[in-house]
Amino acid sequence: MTRKPLDRRALFASGAAAALLAATGLSAGSLPQRGGKLCLALSGASRSDTWSSGQGLFMRLARQGLVFDTLTEIAPDGTLHGGLATEWQASVNARYWEFTLRNDVTFHDGVPFTARDVVASAADFEGGTVQAIDTHRVAFTLDVGDPNLPMRLAAPDYYIAAAHAMGTGIGTGLYRVRHFAAGQQLLAERVESHWKDGQAGWFDQVELVSIPSDAVRAQAVAEYLVDGADVADTGALQGLSDLVVWDGQAVSRSVAMPATLGRDVFDDLRAPQRWWGA
Repeated sequence: MTRKPLDRRALFASGAAAALLAATGLSAGSLPQRGGKLCLALSGASRSDTWSSGQGLFMRLARQGLVFDTLTEIAPDGTLHGGLATEWQASVNARYWEFTLRNDVTFHDGVPFTARDVVASAADFEGGTVQAIDTHRVAFTLDVGDPNLPMRLAAPDYYIAAAHAMGTGIGTGLYRVRHFAAGQQLLAERVESHWKDGQAGWFDQVELVSIPSDAVRAQAVAEYLVDGADVADTGALQGLSDLVVWDGQAVSRSVAMPATLGRDVFDDLRAPQRWWGA
């Protein structure tokens, strides 16, 4: 966890805000425990970012790793698990799929999650149509059969938003938005209770800060102002024993994580909800 307060005057003076590429392949140093704050320095943010647009690392991590859920999820070991959907079945030709949804989920504003939200979120779904069967079941009818549809729906593009508040930062994820400044900062806090309790969401707060400069991100993690950062040039960080540096990423050893993390797209962009304080 961050050991010194972040000097935002210095960081934001250079266009700052931060993001941490998920540290992949590290073994856990302790059992998961709740508490503390994770601060990540990420590149790729823009002042034009919104919750429904912006494809840089900052916003993709904010959506997938914190605020929203998807129907399915790829676990740290690479296996497929249910997310907002608990089970699914397909026709023989894999063109027709039915998904059963969780019936005890609410959005961050207290509104219950239903099939209506899946249909609204999938309004631009390519390659087929999506419709509600009843309150907690949806059907995907595809133009071409796809046996990998459940795996596909775990991707960041298929996050589920609130039908009554599309384009806002209201989701069903482990963290609710406390403060969001496009291209600068996101501060999110852990929701009181969630269907992933005991499985993920170990930090009480997560802060993403956008820092466009690679050199400034490297300095921020080297001086322990953030817990990790994506850094293209890691030369200056080599040899710092309290950091793990590899593949353009630097992460503090004060952060623990599952030993089975993958090595693709920052552990499915869900690192902030899967890490904990060592």
